[in-house]
Amino acid sequence: MSDPTQVQTIAYPAPGSHPSLREDQPVAPHVIVLFGATGDLARRKLLPGLAHLSLSELVPDMEVVGTSLEDMTDEEFRKFASQAIREFSHRQLERDQWFRFAEKLTYVPTSAGAEGLAAAVKAAEERLGGPAQRIHYMSVPPAAAPIVINTLRDADLVERSRVIMEKPFGTDLASAIKLNNQVHETFDEDQIFRIDHFLGKEAALNILAFRFANGLFEPIWNRNFIDHVQIDIPETLGLDRRANFYEATGAYKDMVVTHLFQVLAFVAMESPTALESRAISEEKNKVFRSLEMIDPAQVVRGQYMGYRQEEGVARDSETETFIALKVGIDNWRWAGVPFYLRTGKRLAEGQRIISIAFKEAPKSMFPGGSGVGSQGPDHLTFDLADESKVSLSFYGKRPGPGMRLDKLSMQFSTDETDRAADVLEAYERLLLDAMRGDHTLFTTAEGIEALWERSEWLLKMPPPVKPYPQGSWGPNAIHQLIAPHAWRLPFERTWREHKASK
Repeated sequence: MSDPTQVQTIAYPAPGSHPSLREDQPVAPHVIVLFGATGDLARRKLLPGLAHLSLSELVPDMEVVGTSLEDMTDEEFRKFASQAIREFSHRQLERDQWFRFAEKLTYVPTSAGAEGLAAAVKAAEERLGGPAQRIHYMSVPPAAAPIVINTLRDADLVERSRVIMEKPFGTDLASAIKLNNQVHETFDEDQIFRIDHFLGKEAALNILAFRFANGLFEPIWNRNFIDHVQIDIPETLGLDRRANFYEATGAYKDMVVTHLFQVLAFVAMESPTALESRAISEEKNKVFRSLEMIDPAQVVRGQYMGYRQEEGVARDSETETFIALKVGIDNWRWAGVPFYLRTGKRLAEGQRIISIAFKEAPKSMFPGGSGVGSQGPDHLTFDLADESKVSLSFYGKRPGPGMRLDKLSMQFSTDETDRAADVLEAYERLLLDAMRGDHTLFTTAEGIEALWERSEWLLKMPPPVKPYPQGSWGPNAIHQLIAPHAWRLPFERTWREHKASK
């Protein structure tokens, strides 16, 4: 077995000791069948995440069966996993830690068919001491999903199983319904976990805590006090060798339906009756049902200059690499409050920001030139980056004589707490939740179909794409879209850096 480089190691517990992360009781023994095991997602996120879950004893009894088109031996797959962990894990392993995880890795090529896969899973269960729970992670292109489902049925691997599906969940309403029907022929809805890694982030969960645990904010979380909401997720990355996928998808299908609308639901939903998956899913679905039809006139589509020269891209491509849109929610809480969403490739910065803009005071007693109103309304900002941050901006008096006001802010970061090491990365959390059967952070068939239904006008009548320079914030038309407001990004201020205690 290969030995990953030992850099910035984390002290995982020895077998039988207490877990290093304070979570609920460890889950039942599991066999993780990883379809697309040699792909980019497995390399960057899934294999490092599974290593951490296993070694932290959140899931101590685990076997991982990788399967993909490549012909590999178990040893070759372990070398692949070793390289992935060394390159992408934030928690590098000591030599003995690596060997403990590597023993749990086996591989079976797709060419072995259903029989070969069934035999590999059976052998993994025998190593666990008998029948175990199964997670089938479909890290495969959408077109391959029905093939994987058929393979699992033919291999008799449906019982005691849950399926994790990657985006996109269809490309329109008809395809989403067709895909859901195909999967439901083999698996019940409660066995299906449609994953959105944005909802697995610590900061996304902090939205629920912030809203529903504090009497200070929930009473003002409505149209009477909130002026508008921005969900802004620019990316500096380009296609990253995904031209075939992206040409058929574009920014709206790739990011808005599967990510930004899911985050919007957390911001806009009513209080669930309980902190459990069915209640939360129902409140999210109510938001999707209340979402107004997407108006193409309130959408800006863009394409970064040079996109059509990328390998695999049509020279006359109309695929958008950028999209900004204004949407509304037709219910009592949010009537008249615009939600502005923006995301795109090759933009100036990579950020994940939710910004709640509060209405300004109806009348100011402060004299002209005092600074009031000069820097816009008060904002509550959630940063969905891996380091969870929350900021509340407000006007306060500038020290010194007279009455001059400046924009101040109160900020919080998980890195400033003594529990920062307990944070799970998004895929780690979602894998763990799926093993526990917790659908709270996953998308339902009803929810995804409702979103495609509200996208129908835009998909049929998309506005033309507008070119924008790489490294910019998108086409100039975005400023007309949001007027009389302004985009929060780029920030004029910066987040406060955490100073380590001495």
